[in-house]
Amino acid sequence: MSFSPQSRVWVYQSDRKFSSAEETAIIEKLAAFTNQWKAHGNELLARAEIRYGYFIILTVDETQANVTGCSIDSSVRLIKEIEQDYHVDLFNRFNMAYKVDDQVIVNNKEDFETLINIKQITPETIVFNNMVQTLAELENKWEVPLKNSWHSTVFAHLL
Repeated sequence: MSFSPQSRVWVYQSDRKFSSAEETAIIEKLAAFTNQWKAHGNELLARAEIRYGYFIILTVDETQANVTGCSIDSSVRLIKEIEQDYHVDLFNRFNMAYKVDDQVIVNNKEDFETLINIKQITPETIVFNNMVQTLAELENKWEVPLKNSWHSTVFAHLL
């Protein structure tokens, strides 16, 4: 199934890595949801995935049917359910994810700031821009050097 580069995406980042058993169960739950996801009775061309054990990514190709407020609400309900079932935080935008040697690490804003201060995180460190809105952005602007991300404006005084 091929998705348009303009497909809408939502990225939810966990505050901890899912175990492989959790990941399998969550993928099943997401697949069941995306297979029946509708907007005003129209079937949505949608998929869900987990990347790096931390990121739940929902994708909807709107060339078939547009996402509505109600259909977005139903996806948010599902993500909140996953949050409760697995005791994770998927809505905290102050958790920062970055890569060290291809390993994803998630820290709170204060720890992230400290790591910049002590030069453990540099302008070249790859960070995750979970604000991406399209599949094209997910592929090209999701994993970017800190200096090219929105993080650099927030932490500019430290860089």
